[in-house]
Amino acid sequence: MNSVRSAASELVKVRGTRRLAAANMCKELKTKMLRLLPPTCNGPTTNEEDRTDDEVLKCTVKALQDGHVVAVPTDTIYGLACLAQNSEAVRKIYAVKGRNGQKPLAICVREIQDIYKYCKVEVKKELLDDLLPGPVTLVFQRSEALNSALNPFTSLVGVRIPNHAFMRRLCQMCEEPLALTSANVSAHTSTVEVHEFQELWPHVAVVVDGGPIGDQSRLGSTVVDLSVVDKYRIIRPGCALSSTLDVLERKYGLSEDLGEE
Repeated sequence: MNSVRSAASELVKVRGTRRLAAANMCKELKTKMLRLLPPTCNGPTTNEEDRTDDEVLKCTVKALQDGHVVAVPTDTIYGLACLAQNSEAVRKIYAVKGRNGQKPLAICVREIQDIYKYCKVEVKKELLDDLLPGPVTLVFQRSEALNSALNPFTSLVGVRIPNHAFMRRLCQMCEEPLALTSANVSAHTSTVEVHEFQELWPHVAVVVDGGPIGDQSRLGSTVVDLSVVDKYRIIRPGCALSSTLDVLERKYGLSEDLGEE
């Protein structure tokens, strides 16, 4: 009986330690709210929160390099990002979002050539050129160059190149991939304006306000698995399903992977 009580006591201690660790990773930060200027805005700013894009980039890169999580606009929805090669930062992004640890994070890179470093690509480069940059996440076998602590439960990884100048420059300045997930509490609605994930602000180092996301569909990117030669599998229909299928099937002759019969 004593051994049962001892085991139960140890279990409570372990669970308490885990909760404390999550709380520490999710602690409130002195969040910087930074606003990207509209493309047509060339004059001086009048709001102290406004910065030039270069200043916003430098501040965001610094936060990422310091191991923090940041909130950023993309071409589909707002996202949470951290350095994919920083294992502690990856743990933080799960804690901030309250995400199930068995759900994978995608990575975001600047150029198609970067995909080949972190993924084992089995399709023609022309196919990548037709889909990226854009609202599509392509899933491949991961390479050994990718942090083994990122999605350690799977040999696959999704990769994005958003059609968004700020995000591509951010990846360029970081010189490594970003881990990327939607900026919302897990299982809640995707966000297209920064005020919609206001409850997460205290737990991220920087919130980059790029204004309302133009699409407004909240569907996120279309996620397609291309890890099997000559096959594709739609993981999430997303906002670009029709155009993606047109490229995969009509132009490159890929067939849908229906799994084992």
